[in-house]
Amino acid sequence: MSDAGANKGLPRGAPAFRRASLALFLAGFSTFSLLYCVQPLLPVFAAEFGVSPATSALTMSFATALLALAIMCAAVLSEGFGRRNVMFISMTSAAVMTIAAAVSPEWRVLLILRAITGFVLGGVPAVAMTWLAEELEARSAGYAMGLYIAGTAFGGMAGRVGTGILTEFFGWRWALGIFGLTGLLAATGFVLLLPPSRNFVRRTHFDPVFHLRAWMIHLATPGLRMAFLIAFTGMGAFITTFNFVGFHLTAAPYRLGQSDMGLLFLVYIFGIASSSIAGPLTDRFGRRIVLPAGLLLMALGVALTLLAPLAGVIAGILVLAIGFFLAHSVASASVGRFAKQSKGHASSLYLLSYYLGSSLAGWIGGWFYAAGEWPAVVGFTLALIVISLAAALRINTLAR
Repeated sequence: MSDAGANKGLPRGAPAFRRASLALFLAGFSTFSLLYCVQPLLPVFAAEFGVSPATSALTMSFATALLALAIMCAAVLSEGFGRRNVMFISMTSAAVMTIAAAVSPEWRVLLILRAITGFVLGGVPAVAMTWLAEELEARSAGYAMGLYIAGTAFGGMAGRVGTGILTEFFGWRWALGIFGLTGLLAATGFVLLLPPSRNFVRRTHFDPVFHLRAWMIHLATPGLRMAFLIAFTGMGAFITTFNFVGFHLTAAPYRLGQSDMGLLFLVYIFGIASSSIAGPLTDRFGRRIVLPAGLLLMALGVALTLLAPLAGVIAGILVLAIGFFLAHSVASASVGRFAKQSKGHASSLYLLSYYLGSSLAGWIGGWFYAAGEWPAVVGFTLALIVISLAAALRINTLAR
């Protein structure tokens, strides 16, 4: 979009701008609450369906893997069907799939429904940023983007905490059903609040060669390859820890209940706070210091979970969350620095790496848990963080 077109966007003081900001908050909340609401339930699934920890983690891995693939094509689809339509259909479909998952009769059906949930959710993160750029005044878009990101963070935390607490009192089926209904309400509020597009231009021509060439150029850029590697390994280590810490803490000697496990995810508050100060820290100390520091905090946090006292494990999870959100904020920002053209394609590759790391590492971590329980999972995640740290040091060299 040209600068002239950008100036035609909604100004921050307009009532339509406020409605749009709230609608995007609802979109972020719904997407990430439905995506991550099963994470505290992995030990419950393993016990009820008689599957291994690695197999129970597939409810997360299938969803994030299909989400990663959907992101790559949803933005293209929105060029023909409209941004608002794609986001609303994504939110509604995911909510319906979550309600269906709540009454799924067997394990395979639950996995299929989770995979579909992840796939249809891809329409929101792929399109929301594009809608913001097209429809809002350029100098005010950052405010709405902040609300959208706040919605994603709050939704991810609410999904994890809420299902843990609801499962303790009503069972996991009721917990998923309630979140599915909440997703439907959020989708209704979204479509009622979001103003119709004014600057969207429908495109009917699809040029696959252009998209493939743009992706290949980014994959050939050393700095971007390192950023993608950090996204894959960093997110992999983070999600693996949260996938299997539930098995660790619900077993002896801790034997925490589901509501306690849900409350553990409140550490995300500290992670969200660290992401908000990543910018000021980077401005003061530089990316060359802040990115490795975030990864070293992750490693320290994972190591602390080996301590026997419960307080030590919780402290480790908290430090891990702070380090991850700090590193992720800086690494994602580096994509724009290294991508000289087609920045949207570079961002899509970063997100693809991010969610594929979540899917693959979050599943493989279950094998380590089966082989050596929690110490083996810690060893696996530390190895991933070491790879991330090596990539961060390489980025620092390239940035010079």
